[in-house]
Amino acid sequence: MDGQFRHVVEGGADLREARGEHTLRFGEVRNEIEGISHKMLTQNLRMLERYGLVERTVHPVVPPRGEYTLTEPGQALRVTIDGLCDWTHRYLGHIEASRHRFDA
Repeated sequence: MDGQFRHVVEGGADLREARGEHTLRFGEVRNEIEGISHKMLTQNLRMLERYGLVERTVHPVVPPRGEYTLTEPGQALRVTIDGLCDWTHRYLGHIEASRHRFDA
């Protein structure tokens, strides 16, 4: 998979964890995604915004407040990622057993 596209998908997965059907502030997104650094989350959100999957709204207050919402294409990608995650959970045991047999 192309490196940039892989990052878009991984970023979409991050937002899947962050209850992508809502508008969330940066801190809310960060709290929903376990183990992601501030820097990595910022990079992923900017990339998702660049690809038109996330819309960022900045409110002119001090300190600045940014909110993130999935766009229509972002919602469509979220459905695809949900399906991929469901498939992974369904077949994880099979995948691990196959990997174990292969590596033996």
